[in-house]
Amino acid sequence: MLIIPHPQGSSAWLQARKGCFTASELSAAAGVSKYMSRADLLKQKAIGIVPEVDDFKQALFNKGHAAEDAARSIAEGIVQDDLSPMTGMIEVHGMKLLASFDGITWHEDVVFEHKLWSDNLAAQVQRGVLEPHYQLQIEQQMMVSGAKKCLFMTSDGTEAKMKYCWIDAPTSFDHIIAIWNQFAIDLVGYQHVEPVEKPQAEAIKALPAVFVQATGMVTASNLAEFKEAATTFIAAIKTELVSDDDFANAEATVKFCKEAEGNLEATKSSVLAQMSTVDEVVRTIDHISAQLRDKRLVLDKLVKSEKEARKLDIIRVAMAEYVKHVAALEVEINPMRLTVVQPDFIGAMRNMKKLSAMHDAVNSELATRKIAADALAQDVRVKLAWCKESSAGYDFLFSDLSKLISSNGMEAFQAIVIGRIVKHKSDESVKAEAHRARIQEDEERKATAKAQAEVAAILATERAKQAAEEAEQHQEAIAKAKAENDAFDAANIEERRKAAQIAESAQAIRPPVASKVTRINPAAIPAARPSDKEIVDAVAAKFGVSFDTACDWIMGWDCPAPTER
Repeated sequence: MLIIPHPQGSSAWLQARKGCFTASELSAAAGVSKYMSRADLLKQKAIGIVPEVDDFKQALFNKGHAAEDAARSIAEGIVQDDLSPMTGMIEVHGMKLLASFDGITWHEDVVFEHKLWSDNLAAQVQRGVLEPHYQLQIEQQMMVSGAKKCLFMTSDGTEAKMKYCWIDAPTSFDHIIAIWNQFAIDLVGYQHVEPVEKPQAEAIKALPAVFVQATGMVTASNLAEFKEAATTFIAAIKTELVSDDDFANAEATVKFCKEAEGNLEATKSSVLAQMSTVDEVVRTIDHISAQLRDKRLVLDKLVKSEKEARKLDIIRVAMAEYVKHVAALEVEINPMRLTVVQPDFIGAMRNMKKLSAMHDAVNSELATRKIAADALAQDVRVKLAWCKESSAGYDFLFSDLSKLISSNGMEAFQAIVIGRIVKHKSDESVKAEAHRARIQEDEERKATAKAQAEVAAILATERAKQAAEEAEQHQEAIAKAKAENDAFDAANIEERRKAAQIAESAQAIRPPVASKVTRINPAAIPAARPSDKEIVDAVAAKFGVSFDTACDWIMGWDCPAPTER
């Protein structure tokens, strides 16, 4: 904070304030000031002419300063520190923001603001909630000074008539920057048009006073001259209404026409009361009265319709500017859209009769809504930037991004974005793990199938080998048996020959006895087969696995007990 080393109220202090946006002006820039319109502040800043302070206001200011000086010592007792009047300034976005403190501690952590006693303000202080006119001023003071809180007091300088409350600094001063940014933009585009001090209807003196005297007949009358003047006056009535002056003249003319109709009616009644033959007078008066009435009704209707048309034009122009402003903001955040509050231009100009006042009210509402739209767009830009950086590669998780941004504060928005990404990563991790498990299971199943196939092949080979060996052994057994049979047959033949010889020699003594021959069946020779243990050992040796694993592989064999191996 840059300290302005000039006493408050001095000419040097007033000079230092030029070109600055002060804390006391912030409520007017926001359109919520109790004492100055936003249009008046724009004019004052653009032209540089500050209204002179009259004696009444100066006396009120002097009373306020005296109460402030007296209350400062009371405030120091509450703060438990010295409070010094001071003026400080900071520069933000090229704007000079200034604040004049009724008191500030040396550490610049507490500021003091005093207002002259009023029952209404005392009630606000009692509740601890101040209207924006005061709240905004205090917030700019804390923004400029960096203070964390403000002691706000209203009093007449005595403890007997004094109320105070503590106001904490807001978490952000972006709303103050937004108000002054929009004000600075409007100030650059400001075009001053000096208005008429007050619309006044022109004096209506076009018609002479009508008089008629009759004593059974018209004896004197200026009705002919009155008719000519009235006809000329009616023809000259302006029906094209543009400015506040035009509307004021039209409304006055309507009023005058109505009064003139009444006067003519009264004159007619007076003439008739004189019991004269006044047919021409009555017909003339009726004719003029009808003309005045017709013109009055047309003009009265025209005043209402034209004023309504001017209201609609003011609203239309303001709404078009607002739509253009929002559209420009949405270009910056494309493809996002802003969920903005529509301006209440009709409510802003309610109960206002002057077009200039309507313009001021609508322009203030327009500025307020522009500021709100700017703040909303800034919020969207910050969230989009953070989201783009923090959720790169996960855009598909945020198809409802626009709703998330508009419906949540920054912390909640960040929590939702991070939560979705974390959940997605967790879900993907679970899916990947399940996928890896399936792959591993498939590989293990394939490996087992391959091993079983190889074991089956080995078994088939071993069995084929065994079968071949058994066949060979069988053939050898057959051959051996055949040789043995052949030898047996040869021996048997020899024995038979000898027996025949003996039988022949002894035939006479006894009859021959048939010898019993025993043959060997080759198929009855048992085949040599390896044991189960030998087969399992062969598989285990082939694949380098344990005996138990080889047992599991061989088609679910029950392994021999360890003692049997």
